Amino acid sequence: MIRLDKYLAMCGIGTRSEVKRYIRQGLARINGIIIKNDDIKIDEITDNIEFENQPLTFRKNVYLVINKPMNCICTTDDEEDGTIITDYLDDFMRGRKLFPVGRLDVDTEGLLLLTDDGDFCHNIITPKKHIPKTYYVEFVGMLSDKEIQKLCSGIKIGDYTTLPAKVKKLDEQALEITIHEGKFHQIKLMLEAIGNRVTYLKRIKIGNFDLPELMPGEFRELTDEEIKKILCK
Repeated sequence: MIRLDKYLAMCGIGTRSEVKRYIRQGLARINGIIIKNDDIKIDEITDNIEFENQPLTFRKNVYLVINKPMNCICTTDDEEDGTIITDYLDDFMRGRKLFPVGRLDVDTEGLLLLTDDGDFCHNIITPKKHIPKTYYVEFVGMLSDKEIQKLCSGIKIGDYTTLPAKVKKLDEQALEITIHEGKFHQIKLMLEAIGNRVTYLKRIKIGNFDLPELMPGEFRELTDEEIKKILCK
């Protein structure tokens, strides 16, 4: 069971305050009956809910992909400016209380997932699931074959030894690195551990899902097929 106002908000009709007003205006029906009480509870599975005479489709959870721009913070703190939530999501999505699935550093760009599904988030970020994350990396100087092999074999960063990574050399100062964890500053620390430094970092793939053609800051909802690709199913 769920409150009618929450149901309408989760269907994308508006914010909780907006849908309360719509309900009081008589714009919602439950099983064909106009309802003006916003806190009435409904069965989201068996009840037929309409808004302005149109049937609604219930969305328990939301799954977004956004092309995170540089100088943007991955935080859910609504009080802080310059965040992925406050600066790039619309009112409806902000109302869903979404959170990032594994954060990207403020100066890192690229593929970021946002959801309100905790189980989905856990399945992506836990190393036990071995969901690969691929990054495009630019760095200073040059890397020898021996140094690249160190990245591939697993390398000690602080008190942690990374899992084996897949490294593809693109040119003298660019790589693709695929890892299976998401440690704090992991790619940067891996390069530092072999005496190098990252100058540009962009996540381009999670699981079997590549970053779509989105402008920096642009987002859209994921399809069911894309969610399966992310989970490598």
